[in-house]
Amino acid sequence: MKYFVKIFVITYLIFGISNSFAENRIVYVDMNRVLTQSKVGILVEKELTKIHKGNLDNFQKIEEKLKKEEIDLISKRNIMKREEFNEKINSLRDKSVEYQKQRRIKFDAIAQKRNKARTKVLEALQPIISEYLEKNNISLIVNSTSIVVGTNELDITSAIIDELDKKLPSIKLN
Repeated sequence: MKYFVKIFVITYLIFGISNSFAENRIVYVDMNRVLTQSKVGILVEKELTKIHKGNLDNFQKIEEKLKKEEIDLISKRNIMKREEFNEKINSLRDKSVEYQKQRRIKFDAIAQKRNKARTKVLEALQPIISEYLEKNNISLIVNSTSIVVGTNELDITSAIIDELDKKLPSIKLN
C-alpha cells in the first residue's frame, strides 16, 4: 500500500509539473473596433454615409413636394367636385405609398452594401488572424464581446488593425 501511494504521488507530481510548464496563450480581439477603426472600415462608413445623405436629401425634396400637393389639394377642396377631389386624393396616396416603397428599397440597399462590405472585410481578416496566431504561438483568439475581464496585454486589436490596413487598404462597395 505504501508503494501504491508513493507511485501515485510521484506520478501526480510529474504530470502536474509538466502541465504547469505548458503554455497556452489566449488573447482577445475587439472585432467591432477592427471593423470601424481600420482604414477599410472608415472608408466603407464614409462612402455609405455619403450615399445615405444623398438619399435623405432626395427624399426630403420629395416629401416637401408631396406636402405642397396635399396642402394645395386641401385648399381646393371646396372648389372641386367630390369625384375629382377623391380621385386626386387617391393619386396623392399612391404617390405617398410609392415614395415609402422607394425609401425602404434605398435604405435596404445601403444595409445590404454594409453587410457585403463587412463580409468582405471579415473574409480578408481570417487569414490575417490565422497568420498572427501561428507567428506568435497563440493557442486561442477570442472575440472581446465574450470576455468579462482581461488585461490590456492580451488585447491584440491594434496589431490586427495594422495588419489589415497593410493587406486591405480599401474595397469596392458595388
